Amino acid sequence: MEQSAETAKMQQASDSREEKPVVRISVRRMVVFILRSGDLDNRSQRGSDLEAALAGSRLHRKLQKAAKGDYEAEVVLLEDVEYDDVIIRIEGRADGIIDRHTDRPIIEEIKGMYIDLALLEEPFPLHLAQARCYAAMLAEEEELSEVGIRMTYADLDSEEIRHFDSSYNKEELRTWFLEVVTSYHRFVSWQLAHIRARNRSMQDLNFPFPYREGQRKLTAAVYRSIEAGEELFLMAPTGVGKTMSCVFPAVRAMGQGFGERIFYLTAKNETLSVGEEAFSILDRKGLDFRTVRITSKEKICPRTEVNCNPESCPYARGHFDRINDAVLDLLTSKTHYDSGTLLRQAEERNVCPFELTLDVSSWCDAILCDYNYVFDPDARLQRFFGQGVKSEAIFLADEVHNLVDRGREMYSAVLVKEHVLSMKRVLAPGKEQKPEGDAKKAVLAAERLNKILLTLKHETEEAPTGITMETPYRIWEYNELDRLFASAQSLYEALQRYFQNSRDTAKKDRLTDAFFEIRSFCNTIDYVDENYRVYTELTEEGFGVRLFCANPAARLTSCIDRGRAAVFFSATLLPIQYYKKTLSTREELKAVYAPSPFDRSHRLLLAAGDVSTRYAARSTELYRRIASYIAKTAQAKTGNYLVFFPSYKMLRDVFRVYRDEFDTDAVNWVVQSSGMQEDDREIFLENFYEEPEKSLVGFCVMGGVFSEGIDLTGTRLIGAVVVGAGLPQVSNEREILKHFFDQENCGFDYAYRYPGMNKVEQAAGRVIRTAEDRGVILLLDSRLAEPSYRRLYPAEWSDCEVCYLENVSEHLEAFWGHPEGESSS
Repeated sequence: MEQSAETAKMQQASDSREEKPVVRISVRRMVVFILRSGDLDNRSQRGSDLEAALAGSRLHRKLQKAAKGDYEAEVVLLEDVEYDDVIIRIEGRADGIIDRHTDRPIIEEIKGMYIDLALLEEPFPLHLAQARCYAAMLAEEEELSEVGIRMTYADLDSEEIRHFDSSYNKEELRTWFLEVVTSYHRFVSWQLAHIRARNRSMQDLNFPFPYREGQRKLTAAVYRSIEAGEELFLMAPTGVGKTMSCVFPAVRAMGQGFGERIFYLTAKNETLSVGEEAFSILDRKGLDFRTVRITSKEKICPRTEVNCNPESCPYARGHFDRINDAVLDLLTSKTHYDSGTLLRQAEERNVCPFELTLDVSSWCDAILCDYNYVFDPDARLQRFFGQGVKSEAIFLADEVHNLVDRGREMYSAVLVKEHVLSMKRVLAPGKEQKPEGDAKKAVLAAERLNKILLTLKHETEEAPTGITMETPYRIWEYNELDRLFASAQSLYEALQRYFQNSRDTAKKDRLTDAFFEIRSFCNTIDYVDENYRVYTELTEEGFGVRLFCANPAARLTSCIDRGRAAVFFSATLLPIQYYKKTLSTREELKAVYAPSPFDRSHRLLLAAGDVSTRYAARSTELYRRIASYIAKTAQAKTGNYLVFFPSYKMLRDVFRVYRDEFDTDAVNWVVQSSGMQEDDREIFLENFYEEPEKSLVGFCVMGGVFSEGIDLTGTRLIGAVVVGAGLPQVSNEREILKHFFDQENCGFDYAYRYPGMNKVEQAAGRVIRTAEDRGVILLLDSRLAEPSYRRLYPAEWSDCEVCYLENVSEHLEAFWGHPEGESSS
C-alpha cells in the first residue's frame, strides 16, 4: 500500500499543536489497501494492470470523446474527513460523469483489459469500490440524494464494450465510505504517533562514535546534498566508516523534514547486513526508527516450491482477508523487521511472508533492499515508484560500482527465437490438439514472429558485424527492425489475453518464463535511444535479438528523480568521471573523497614485474610462476591468505600446479567452486579463523562472492594475491560496449580497463579492515605496474613497489620482520 508524497509535510505538521496534520491518499490506493480480500493468486497477475492501462489509454480517450449529451470527462474530486488527530484528504479523478448537471448524475469508471467480456458476470469488486468512493464524494459535495454508477469494461483487443449499471442513495454511500476511511485511519493514527516519537528521538541524537579522520567531512557533505536535493558521489576506503557517514546524516536530514524515507540499496545480501548494523547502532543510542529488510520471494518463502496461488499454497488462500491485521500487529509490536521476524509473523497469521514484507515497508522509515527494488522496471516497488509516483525518498546506494553493470542488465532485454518456438509448441502441441480462441491467436502471432527471426538469423550469419569467441553478431539500426518490434508486440498482446482468460494453469505455468521474456522485450522497445545498441547474435543457446543498454545513466537518473536525493558510495570509485557518466545524466555532480585512516606501515603493496596474464602468455610455465609467488607469500608468515583469479579456468590451472609442485604440510588450502550456495560459502569462510597454526590459502575468483562484502579482520586474513588485471572476458557485449564508447575515445577503458581495475581494488581491499590489522597485497600482472594502470590507483596505493619472483621473499621478510622459515608466533 502506498503512502502519499505529502508524508514530509505530515511529519512537520505532526508536531504542531496549532493545527492538525493533513494526510493525502488517492481513492485507488485507499480502496486497494483497505478493501482487498480473498486469495493471493499469481496466475491472474501476469498481465499487469499498468500494462493494460498503458495499452488502453487511446481507447479510454476514444470512449470519453464519443460520449454524448451532458458528459464531463476526468472530473477531479476531493474530500477532507476530520478525526481528533488528523485530517485525511481523499483525492481522485473520475473517468467521467454522465448527466453531469442533473439531480442524478452517473459516475462512469472505465477499465481497459485483455479479457473476454462474455466471461465477466459482474464488476471487479475493487473497481466498483473505487467508483462508489467517487459517488460518495460527489453526493456529499453537491448534496445529491442519489448517484448512479456505470462500470464500463473495454476489451483492448476487440474494443468490445460492456456496461454494468447500479444506483445508490446518499446515506448508504456515506456510511460505507466513512467505514472505509476509518479503517484507513487506524493505520494513519499509528503512523502519526510513531513520527512524533521518531522525531523526538532524533533531537538529541549524536554521531555514535568519535569521528575518524575525514569522517566529519563525509557526514557534512551527505547532509548538505540531501538538504539540497542533489546527487553525491562518495568514495571512502575501508576504515573511514562510510556506512555510518551516510546513514547518520540521512536520519538527521529526515528529522529536519528533508526526506520521508531512506532506501539503503546494495547489490549483494552480505552488504545489507552492514546497513542493518548501522541502524541497530543508532537504535541502541535511542533512535526510534522502523526498518525493514526485503528478502527475495524465493529466499523467504517457507514452501519447497514458490507457487503463489490458493491451490498450491495455504498462505495464499485468503491472504488478503488477514494481511492488514497482520501488518498492524507487527507495526505495533516490533521496530525492526528482518526475514526471521517477518517469517514468524507470516506463519502465525497465515499470510505470505513476501507480501507481508512489502506491506510493512509502506510504513517503515528505512528500507534495506537490493538495487532491483528501486531501479529494475520488472521488480521495482510500484507502491513507491509506480507510474507518476513522486516521493521524498533518500537513496543511499552502497557498493555502487556494481550498479553500472547491474543497470545495463536491468535495462536490456533479449528475445530468443527458440523460446518463441517452444511457446508455440506449448500452445499447439500437435495436430490432434489444435488451439482455439486466444491460444490460436497467440500461435499465429508466434509463427509470424518466428519467420521474421529466421530471416534475421540468416542475415546475421551471412553479414555479421563482428565475431568474438566464434560467435557472430550483427548491429542494426532501430528502424531496420520495425516489423520485428510490431510482431513482438502482437504476440505479447495475444499472450496477455490468453493468460487473462485461460483456465489451463499447467500450460500457463510452462509459458511463464517465455511470457516474461517477451514482456520485458516489448516494454524495453519504447526506451531504445542513443544509449542503446540493438544487435542479433548466434550463441550455443540459440538466436537472439538483444536491446542492449550500453549507458544506463539516463534510466537510472529517471528513477533517482522520483525521490529527493541520492548518495552513491563505495570504497572504489576511480576514475570518478567514469562512474559519473554511467550512473547519472546530471551535469553538475559533486564528489567527495576521504583518505584512508590506516597507517601505511601496516600494509605491504607489491606489483610483480615478471608476470603477464594476457591470454597469449598463458602456459604451464606462467602457472608455475604464479604458484611459486603464492607459495613464497604463504610461507613468509603463518596466516590466512586469499588468492583471486580472473576466471575459474585459470584458478583450476594454477591450483593444479600448486598442488602438484608446491603443496606442503605447513600450508592448508581451500578452493571456491562455481555455484556455491550460501551454506557452502559460510563453511568456506569458517576456515579463516584467528591465529591459525598453519598457513591457509583460499583460491577464489575475482569479482565473486569472496572478493567484496566480506570482513575478515585481525589475523583471520593477512594477505591477498590478485592475479591478473581483472579485465572482463571478451564477448559480443563487451566489444559492442567498446565500440559504443570509442566515439568518445574511451572505448577500451570503459569496456575493459576500468571495470577490471575495480575488481582488482575490491579484491585487494579484503586485507586491512581495521587500524590494528597488518597484511600484504601482491598484484600479479605486469600491466598493473604500468602508468596506464597506476593512474587509477587510489591515493593510499602511491607506495606500491615493483617486485620479481627472485626478490619477493626479501620484500616479505622485511615487512614481517623475521627470516624465512623462522616461527611467526
